[in-house]
Order: sequence, then structure tokens, then C-alpha cells
Amino acid sequence: MSTKTTTDIMETMGTWFDKAPALPKTWRENLVKAIPVLTLIFGILGIILSISGLGIFTAASPFAYFGGATPLYYGNGFLTMLLYLIGYVLMLAAYPGTKGRKIKGWKLLFWSEAIFFVGGLISLSIVSAIIGALIGFYLLFQIRSYYK
Repeated sequence: MSTKTTTDIMETMGTWFDKAPALPKTWRENLVKAIPVLTLIFGILGIILSISGLGIFTAASPFAYFGGATPLYYGNGFLTMLLYLIGYVLMLAAYPGTKGRKIKGWKLLFWSEAIFFVGGLISLSIVSAIIGALIGFYLLFQIRSYYK
């Protein structure tokens, strides 16, 4: 049984998305220029909202339990919020790398998107998780060549 490194996973996914139609060059360049600002804004807002969501889940858990919510259902929501928090932290951590157009920033965005996908699957929002991941990874692989 062979083990895949993270680079192997990214390269395999890259071959899938390289077959997709390419965005126009000006769109890709504008996206690369906008990514640092977007990662900063959505990273900060996402962290604040995820921490708030974790607090709400924690505070409301006794009431939900006595109201008939099963711990498995409630645990999925808590785990999803925790994963989203990790994803937003990675997104915020990608800011310096994306601003300097370093591959490290791109890789952090890649893993952030992967974590959001897993969180969507855990929350049982399977269709929206798949659609979001396809769009997110498509855009990421469209701009990968701009990061060194």
C-alpha cells in the first residue's frame, strides 16, 4: 500500500482541474490581486462567527438535549463549527503568503478549502459541500501558477 504525500494529492487534483476550461487571463490576474484582501476579510469574519457559533452550541446544548436533540446530531454541529474555525484560521494564516504570491499561501488556502469540504460533509450538507468544493478548488487551481 503506497502512502500519498500532500504534494501527490495536490498534483493529482491539479491534473483533474487542468482539464477544466481556463478562466481568461485578466480574470485570473484580478483574482490573484483580490485573494489577499478576501482571505483577510473572510478569515477574520469567519473566526469571529465560528467562535460565536461554538459558544452558542455550548450554551444551548443542555436545552437542546432536554428538547429532544440527540447528542450525535448536536455533536455534528459542534464538530462542523470546530472544523470551520480551523479552516478560517488557515485562511487567515494564508494572508501573508498570498500577498507575497508564495506557494505556501496557496497551499494554506488549499487545505482551508479541504477542511470546509469535510465540514460540509459532516454537517450533512453534502450537495452544497460538493458544489462549493468544486468551485473553490477550480478557482484555486486556476491561479496556482501565479504562486512560486
